[in-house]
Amino acid sequence: MTVSTIVAVLAALIHVYIFYLESFAWENPKTLKVFKMTAEQANVSRDLAFNQGFYNLFLAVAVVIGLSWGERNLVDFGMGSILAAAVVLLIRKPKMLRGASIQGLPALLYFMSRILGF
Repeated sequence: MTVSTIVAVLAALIHVYIFYLESFAWENPKTLKVFKMTAEQANVSRDLAFNQGFYNLFLAVAVVIGLSWGERNLVDFGMGSILAAAVVLLIRKPKMLRGASIQGLPALLYFMSRILGF
């Protein structure tokens, strides 16, 4: 198994977890802490978060399908989308550096390992 495959799987797992947080545990006190929001903010945004959670799930699914079918272009697209989303998050909300890093670092490592042939 290559380094790029390992970090792609890690990215997919992270995005499945984010899907769970956003779509099913959005108003849980632990989730509130993760996303640095109040219960009121979570209540107002829960429908948007539910939808956003599915976007994260679909990115994970694209990566997993690409890996299982040997479709590197699909994996690249999914990982590129993950990296782009992390950059957008960081630009839009710099105080979410930790979240953007958790989301984007595996994707960045994926592309670095692909370039270096790992």
